[in-house]
Amino acid sequence: MLFRRRQPQSFKDRVRVWLWPRVSFHRSFSYFKKRILRLNATPHAIAAGFAAGVLASFTPFVGFHFLLAFAIAYCIAGNMAGAALGTAVGNPLTFPFIWGVSYEIGRWVLQDEPIGEAPPSLGLALRHGDFFAIWNPVIKPMLVGGLPFGLGAAVIAYGITFVAVRSFQRRRRTRITLSRGQAGDALRG
Repeated sequence: MLFRRRQPQSFKDRVRVWLWPRVSFHRSFSYFKKRILRLNATPHAIAAGFAAGVLASFTPFVGFHFLLAFAIAYCIAGNMAGAALGTAVGNPLTFPFIWGVSYEIGRWVLQDEPIGEAPPSLGLALRHGDFFAIWNPVIKPMLVGGLPFGLGAAVIAYGITFVAVRSFQRRRRTRITLSRGQAGDALRG
């Protein structure tokens, strides 16, 4: 094999790298940020798409975040690539926080009693994918609580992304204009 390791990586090392990147989270975040800033669209489209992805991440429909983000981005004229990148806000590190807060907000809005101890049929319903059995005790409060929580996060994400993309595109345009002007001066002179 052309790119095989000399010493195969142990299972323990693979798990460690998966949980904690070799270089750092800063490098991963930096790459993610550059990926968003370099999209080729208007600042509004990129920010709207990213916000649509953020909003979709706050829903309890884990397997459908991309589809939901694309549908929302389409409705608000957002960038589809930005929507896909926005769904990264919901990840294994943030989901426990998002789900806990969404559930509590939804329970408060619906004025439900807390589940307390999980009913015995809940595990069976989850195992068999019985969506309707877990609708009232779990999904409904998470959906009702996730929408206002997600909308707030999406508005904040839109503002930050819009300002960052607009600033990045202005600097880039200025840099390209200056380099073209210097190239033209060199050809004339």
